[in-house]
Amino acid sequence: MEQDNTSILVTGADGQLGRELRRTAEGSPLRWVFTDVAQLDITDPGAVRQAVAETRAGVIVNCAAYTHVERAEDDEQAADRINHLAPGILAGAAREAGATLIHISTDYVFGGAGNVPRREDDPVCPLGVYGRTKLAGERAIGASGCSYLIFRTAWLYSEYGNNFVKTMLRLTAERERVRVVFDQVGSPTYAADLAALIARVVGQGSYRGREGIYHFSNEGVCSWYDLAYEVARMAGGVRGAVEPCHSDEFPAGVKRPAYSVLDKTRVRETFGIDIPHWREALGRCLQRIQANENI
Repeated sequence: MEQDNTSILVTGADGQLGRELRRTAEGSPLRWVFTDVAQLDITDPGAVRQAVAETRAGVIVNCAAYTHVERAEDDEQAADRINHLAPGILAGAAREAGATLIHISTDYVFGGAGNVPRREDDPVCPLGVYGRTKLAGERAIGASGCSYLIFRTAWLYSEYGNNFVKTMLRLTAERERVRVVFDQVGSPTYAADLAALIARVVGQGSYRGREGIYHFSNEGVCSWYDLAYEVARMAGGVRGAVEPCHSDEFPAGVKRPAYSVLDKTRVRETFGIDIPHWREALGRCLQRIQANENI
């Protein structure tokens, strides 16, 4: 991105990805403006237009989302407001300002059948409210006429907030036995690696002329059981016995994709990046957690 008086306006900056992006942007010569709901209501068109104008945003990075998959089934209105309507509002403001919107979406737009990594143009078939509202957000952005990049990601975790990796780190330390499903397969994403991609794309201005949808997660494939086992092992041996089980042994309010591995060919070739394997990324995250137990 050209170093002028424009800025990068980030929404959802207090979430996992937003906090990683804050750290990644430290020392950057660019002007990053980080906001969360306390500073900017992204469901308010007037507030969004004002923020874009006041910050002279050349790029908007939307890290905000309603991500509680099960709660969304009972709170579709709120999920739709954050995952669908707000991205459309941000896209409209981006179009009016001549800015580029970078938006984060999800593997949940796919149904989860089959065993071939999902390409960006594969048919979508969300199974629940969360996936449907995220897909609606993608479509609102596409219909807005703005310049945009959408990064679909999966199984996001970091040392911040609540996520599967931190939960397994705690449970395998506290319990003698932890049962985790092995029949849901995907690729975890360390939020720091996704933040690094976004910062690189913005910093180099390589988003220009490369609008569209991209998939990003760490390389490799695993089940939730595999991921939990590695968390326990890397943390100092299998402290709790991690055992595999079937999804139907843990009835849930929403059906999750059984297979949601994302094909990263497009993002690798377009932006010339090397993507770390999920085990290597997990090791880095656990090191940071252990170095700062207060995170």
